[in-house]
Amino acid sequence: MSGQDITIKGAEGSFSAYLATPVSGSGPGIVIAQEIFGVNQVMRDVADWLASEGFVALVPDLFWRIEPGIQITDKTEEEWKRAFELFGKFDPDKGMEDIQTTITHLRGLEACTGKAGAVGYCLGGFLAYLAATRTDSDASVGYYGVRIPECLDEAAKITKPLMLHVATSDEFVPPEAQKQMHDALDGNALVTLHDYQGNDHAFARVGGAHYDKAAADLANNRTVDFFKANL
Repeated sequence: MSGQDITIKGAEGSFSAYLATPVSGSGPGIVIAQEIFGVNQVMRDVADWLASEGFVALVPDLFWRIEPGIQITDKTEEEWKRAFELFGKFDPDKGMEDIQTTITHLRGLEACTGKAGAVGYCLGGFLAYLAATRTDSDASVGYYGVRIPECLDEAAKITKPLMLHVATSDEFVPPEAQKQMHDALDGNALVTLHDYQGNDHAFARVGGAHYDKAAADLANNRTVDFFKANL
């Protein structure tokens, strides 16, 4: 497994991305949509993990329009303040254009078999849902996505498999929002929602305040199986 920073050319400018390639040298592609902390070590580790499972993983810098190269952590109050500031300035519509550009770029890489999906966490979990409604992603997975209820009117556009990991005690996604998601999506044969009872937001972020290894391992195994079945 090897990782490197690359540049992706978009319609409105170029942005960086972290690329992790499996030891075999090739595999299906997965675009990883970041949390609100940028393409930091946590996101790079996710890419390395997916590469170790045989996927070509690519994490685009979705904050490049605000400030390129953001790599902060969840460890200080100052960094949290900065992260929420970036989240507030972020334009999801432009972000989705960048994700489509990244998917297209990934499919064009020699290492990629041609199939490409998307996975995202927190803000990225929301974008992973939108990847299922707005991009040509072959399969998408969202971890504790925020703001999804705002875009449930797009659910009819889902034509490829989507899996959502929902933390039932998510401080950013209240029970009524979770209910809206279940009500709108449970009847769709292409969509699977998994509830993680008693878990809080970011339960799969290694080293995070709410990290739960058992729940994270369960979600991660489901994610890998899902991508192996659909990519």
